[in-house]
Amino acid sequence: MPARVFKTDIPDRLQTAVQEAAQVIHAGGVVALPTESFYGLAVHALNEKAIERLFAVKGRREDNPVLILIASEESLDTYVKSVSERARKLMEHFWPGGLTLVFFAQPILPQSLTAGTGKIGVRLSSHPVARELARAVGAPITGTSANRSGQPSCSTAEEVMEAVGEDIDLILDGGRTQGGKGSTVLDLTLDPPMILRQGMVSREELRPFLQP
Repeated sequence: MPARVFKTDIPDRLQTAVQEAAQVIHAGGVVALPTESFYGLAVHALNEKAIERLFAVKGRREDNPVLILIASEESLDTYVKSVSERARKLMEHFWPGGLTLVFFAQPILPQSLTAGTGKIGVRLSSHPVARELARAVGAPITGTSANRSGQPSCSTAEEVMEAVGEDIDLILDGGRTQGGKGSTVLDLTLDPPMILRQGMVSREELRPFLQP
């Protein structure tokens, strides 16, 4: 059965749609949602069974970690072991937004999420639907792209439906997303930090924050 679709680009429908999606996620379901760049797939990031299902939907290798979206900076310490002064400055400047920061993960996060690396990528999204959903769930949600691994990313709910609609539970339709590049991924567990993926935030923008 194809995923149900809830419109979120009409203000009075947003909260109803988000609450429905949060219930699906708490039940172990998979929800597609708009982010700054493309649509992503959200499951409860502390639910191992849900993460297994996410990997199955995407056809993703088990050695490929999945980033998480959080509702606020205040919740970060629950899921990562330490937050450096450099990290605080980066978050102050680039969050909410298109920068994913990689930290050492707290044991509370499933190893399937970190692919056994002991590290986790975290982002505070600037998209209101992603932020509201993480807040409604009350826990981090995954933010991996809503597609089969190796296939193009999706910018509309219709593209998501065509790509994975038969295998997920619900799509939050926020209209066409910005597209372009995904989030930039910066590994803060290394010294100096390393850009693992070039994306929405450029190397030039990051340079002042990466000096020794």
